[in-house]
Amino acid sequence: MTPAKLIVAPLAVALGAVVWFGLHLGGTGQGGAQALLDEYCIECHNGSEFAGNLALDAKDANDVGQDPAIWERVVKKLRTGMMPPAGEPRPERQVLDTLAAMLEGRLDAAAAEHPNPGTRALQRLNRNEYANAIRDLLHMDIDVATLLPLDDSSEGFDNIAAALGVSPSLIQAYVSAAMKISRAAVGERNTPRTQVAYTAPADLAQDRHIDGLPLGTRGGLRFEHFFPLDAEYEFSIGMQFRFPRTSRVDVTLDGRPLQVDNPRRFSAAVTAGPHVMTVAIVDERRPAGVDDIHAEFEVRGGIGNVEIDGPLNPTGLGDTPSRRRIFICDPGMGNAEARGSEETCAREIIATLANRAFRQALSREDLSPLLDFYAQGRAEGDFETGIQHALSRILVDPRFLYRFEPEPPGTEPGDIYAIDDFALASRLSFFLWSSIPDDELLAAAASGGLREAEAVEAEVNRMLADPKSLALVENFASQWLYLRELESITPDAEAFDENLRRSFMRETRMLVEHVIRDDRSVVDLLDADYTFADERLARHYGIADVRGSHFRRIALGVDSPRRGLLGHGSLLTVTSVTSRTSPVIRGAWILENLLGTPAPVPPPNVETTLEGDDGGAVASSVRERLEAHRANSVCASCHQIMDPIGFALENFDLIGAWRETDGGVPIDATAQLVDGTHVDGPRALREALLTRQDAFVTTLTEKLMTYAVGRAVEYHDMPAVRAIVRGAAEHDYRFSALVQGIVNSAQFRSKMKPDPNDVDLALAVRD
Repeated sequence: MTPAKLIVAPLAVALGAVVWFGLHLGGTGQGGAQALLDEYCIECHNGSEFAGNLALDAKDANDVGQDPAIWERVVKKLRTGMMPPAGEPRPERQVLDTLAAMLEGRLDAAAAEHPNPGTRALQRLNRNEYANAIRDLLHMDIDVATLLPLDDSSEGFDNIAAALGVSPSLIQAYVSAAMKISRAAVGERNTPRTQVAYTAPADLAQDRHIDGLPLGTRGGLRFEHFFPLDAEYEFSIGMQFRFPRTSRVDVTLDGRPLQVDNPRRFSAAVTAGPHVMTVAIVDERRPAGVDDIHAEFEVRGGIGNVEIDGPLNPTGLGDTPSRRRIFICDPGMGNAEARGSEETCAREIIATLANRAFRQALSREDLSPLLDFYAQGRAEGDFETGIQHALSRILVDPRFLYRFEPEPPGTEPGDIYAIDDFALASRLSFFLWSSIPDDELLAAAASGGLREAEAVEAEVNRMLADPKSLALVENFASQWLYLRELESITPDAEAFDENLRRSFMRETRMLVEHVIRDDRSVVDLLDADYTFADERLARHYGIADVRGSHFRRIALGVDSPRRGLLGHGSLLTVTSVTSRTSPVIRGAWILENLLGTPAPVPPPNVETTLEGDDGGAVASSVRERLEAHRANSVCASCHQIMDPIGFALENFDLIGAWRETDGGVPIDATAQLVDGTHVDGPRALREALLTRQDAFVTTLTEKLMTYAVGRAVEYHDMPAVRAIVRGAAEHDYRFSALVQGIVNSAQFRSKMKPDPNDVDLALAVRD
């Protein structure tokens, strides 16, 4: 197509839409939208039919401010091509897009007259945020899974305020955790001898090198262990399967080889604090063809587990990162004349810790209860015992465990107010880092710098560049993309093992991290012409010339089915069932997580499994079985929305490997989407989604905002979401543009005080 045609063609379509509105509906003004709805929507969406639980016959499209929640639903369906449904008359897409834009303009104008930034419940730290807060407060990593229970999720995330409840058992867990953490951070000379084991997954293949372990080895484990004291520790290494006694074991501590007589069981002196340990098999396999039977026997075994026993014969508390973080002054411990300096030093230590932990500047009165705990501990022991008591009190304080956002005095129900600078600093840090603010961010809050647009932009860019922003990958993206579910599922596929699971997860995390770190367009998530792979993953995908365990960037051609998230084994595996693919689940996942329009819920008492899912032999493809399932008219109405999307991905098996047949039947990846678009495989589906990239960016913005503010995005937030998307479009939808838009929105920076007479709202924001 010539440059002139590239310009004229879309212009002609757009002009056609304007002409259609102008001639067919009598103008784009007050009557146009209503006339279009009357022609195409009211027949089904009325008080009698009530299709989709939506009646529009009594609504006025010229006064959307009266029912904004309903009209936002209409806009969503129009923008994603879900309405009118397949088989029903529908105008050209440009006409529908013009209608959607018209309704959006009216909704935005109504919202400007009656702003509502929303409100939320008092928000507790979830356990990931708790662990990160301990890390940044005390320079100490903890295994939070052994200390606190799992948090409930809502809206797809585990940091939603309304879902983070409290129970007596959770309170007791916090008390127990505070005592254990404070003792470990300060150091305890009477630390009891304990045994800790690190175990390799049973399905971890150990026949090759594993990334992160020393070169020249195969299989093995890499882990970080906290050694409580300067002492001796005993190490026992267990083996998997029948393991040749002649094979050598390579053991390192912080990258340095441990020279021991018997690597299977040995003792070593280790300094207190966190240390990274690796245990792997020295790869001494003979070249292929020399002795195939012997070579096969050599790779049957691997590292089963590593057990650490200690401390034994301790010599001191050591110079740990947590002790350096805590003891910022030295009172001359043990000197009776130094009691006065002890109190001064204790106040300095406790004030510094409490200011960081509570995310605000504290008064002398605020510090008084903490100093009382120090005094009690000092009376029972020494200076460090006093500090340990005060620290345990800090870690159970509600100001640490909760994110308080005080409202200004005199605030009345319905009033909108800006959250204070320290609350804003906390919102920033928990959004981008899943942790507490650092000293620089707290200083900006104290000086009022977070009220200046340029300063906020610079602060956000600094925080995104910080390694702690990896929390956006580990917490936000891992929940949005269901990577956490991949950690626990085991597909019924011979090719699937722990190594492939890890490669799946790493590929997707690296793509998201690359978009964040390089500040690329978020549309790359749909159509990146690259991915990240090691040899194991490349072999699974059929990508040639990739050797070794090192993950590297791989260029993808325009025809590659692996471009973007749709080609990732992680997504394809979590959207399958145990024994087969599921076009339904895959379609529903794309609808909800990429387009933002949840799939219909199956009617009550409708069978949702397919023939053969019980293990019986079925000589047909999944598509054929679904076609039979859809013969039921009750099922067809829902499946006609989800199934076509999933059918386009049927060349990917249940763990994402490419295939040409299913159940002996050639794969048929052709389908027609709800909006009439024909697709015939992953590339066509990807291109169809790219034509609605505005819907994808809007959905991603909604997900990010939900995660950022800790509550569901409601209809009254959508004008702000649209403004963020429009602003990001001017910057090629770069990730930072979305973040900056969210951070500068009223939803992020302000709140509305709820009306206690509004029962639903009062329940939603109860403490």
